[in-house]
Amino acid sequence: MALPTALYSAAQVRQLDALAIARGTAGYTLMKRAGEAALRHLRARWPTSHRIAILCGGGNNGGDGYVLARFAQAAGLSVSVIAVTDPRGLKGDAARAFQDFRASGGSTHPLDTQVLRDAQVVVDAILGTGARGALRPDAAAVIRVINTAGRPVFALDIPSGLDSDSGQGLGEVVSADATVTFVGLKTGLLLGEGPEKTGLLYFDDLGISVPDEAAFTPVLERITDACVHQALPRRPRQSHKGDFGRVLIVGGGAGMPGAARLAGEACLRVGAGLVTVATAPQNVAAIVAGRPELICLPVQDAADLVPALEHADVVAIGPGLGRTPWAQSLVDAVLASNRPLVVDADALNLVAARGGPRRGNWILTPHPGEAARLLGTDTATVQQDRRAAHAGLLARYGGTVVLKGAGTLVGGEGEVPGICERGNPGMASAGMGDVLTGAVAGVLAQCDHPGLAARAAVMVHAMAGDIAARAGERGLVASDVARELQACVNL
Repeated sequence: MALPTALYSAAQVRQLDALAIARGTAGYTLMKRAGEAALRHLRARWPTSHRIAILCGGGNNGGDGYVLARFAQAAGLSVSVIAVTDPRGLKGDAARAFQDFRASGGSTHPLDTQVLRDAQVVVDAILGTGARGALRPDAAAVIRVINTAGRPVFALDIPSGLDSDSGQGLGEVVSADATVTFVGLKTGLLLGEGPEKTGLLYFDDLGISVPDEAAFTPVLERITDACVHQALPRRPRQSHKGDFGRVLIVGGGAGMPGAARLAGEACLRVGAGLVTVATAPQNVAAIVAGRPELICLPVQDAADLVPALEHADVVAIGPGLGRTPWAQSLVDAVLASNRPLVVDADALNLVAARGGPRRGNWILTPHPGEAARLLGTDTATVQQDRRAAHAGLLARYGGTVVLKGAGTLVGGEGEVPGICERGNPGMASAGMGDVLTGAVAGVLAQCDHPGLAARAAVMVHAMAGDIAARAGERGLVASDVARELQACVNL
C-alpha cells in the first residue's frame, strides 16, 4: 500500500482505532490484520529469510507480535518469540493474541542474545506508539541488545523508544531497517530521529478509512512532486520573460559575492524571467563573471534600491548580507516596499534583533539556529519539537515559514504544514540555503500562492540535492545543486 500524504498524531490514530471498533470492527480483527500486513511486508523485504525472532512487549504492540508469530509459523517460517514482559500480564486483545499463539503450538523464550544472532530477521514488537518519557532501564537494555545483535530489524508500527509525535528518542531507540506502520502515518516517523531509525517505511490502513471530520485534520502532509506540477504548469508557446516574474535579490555585503550569486543562479534555474542582484559595488564583477545572465545593481546605500524595488514582483533578501548598518538600511527599505518577500540568512537575524514585524506577504526561510533567534530560544529547543517551533514562528511573524533542516517544514497560517522527506546529508554544506532562497523567490515569481510556491521550491531543491548526490554525498557543494534545479522544475 502506497504511503498516504496525511500524517497524524498518535492520539488521532488511537481515535481512529476506537472509532472503527465502535462501528463494528472488533479490535482483535484489527490486530490480526496488522499481523497479516506485517508478515506480507517482512517476506517482501527479506524474501529468502526463514528464521525470525520476535520480541513482544506487554501491550497491543506485543499483541501484534504474537499474531505475526502465529501467522509466520503457519507460513512455514522458523519463529523464536522472546517475551520481553511476562505474557501473563497481557490484557484484552493482546492476551487473546498470546493465547491463540500458544494454542497453535507456539512457545516463548527469555531474552537471549544468541537467539537474536541465530535469526535472519529480528522483529521489534516491544513498545509501539504508547511510549512517553524516558524509557525504563530494562526496556533500554533490551533495545541495546537488539541494536548490537548485528541482524536486520523490522519494527511494528514504530521503532521502540521513538516518540511517535516528535520523532525524538526517549533514550535508547531501535534502529530498524524497515518499519510497517498501521492505520495512519505517525508524525514521529518523519520528524527528528524518525527517518534514521525507521528505515524503509511501509504502511497499511487495516481497512480503516479516515472520516471527514475536524478531529481528523492531518497534523502534517507529505510534500510530493504534485505540488511542483501545480505551481509550475506547462508554459504557453507564446510566453516571454515578463510572464515569469521579475525578481530582485538583495544580498552580498562587501567581499561576499558568492551567496548572492548562488541565489541568483538558483532563481534563474527554476524559471524566473528576469533576475537582478543588488549587492555591494565591489561584488559586481565577480557575480557577472560567474553568471552573466544576472543583472547586477551596485548599491552604495538604500536609495540605490528604490528603482529596482518599484519594478520587482518578488524581493529576496539576506544571502551574504551581513549585519552592518548598510545591511540594516537595506532590510528597512525592502520591508517598507510592501513587495512579496523571501527573507533568509542575515536578514532574518536583523529581523530577530528588532523582534518583528509581523506581515502576511513574506516567506521566512530560517535554519534551526535562525529560528531560535527569531523565537528567543535556543537551537536544541527548536529541534526538540520542530512542529511547535514552526507554529511559534507563524504565530509571531505571520506569512509562510520554511523551517529548514532534515524534514523541512513548510506552511502558512491556516494551512496544514508540509514536510519534505527528500534531500540528504550531503546538503549540509555552505551555500545550500542561498540556493533555496533563490529557488523560493523564483517559483514565487511564477506562482501567486506563497504556500504552494514554498512547497514546490523546497521539493525541487531537495530533489536536485538527491540527483547531485548520486556521485556521493560527501563533497557535495551548493553549485552542484543549483545546476540540477532545471531538470527538477521540468518533471
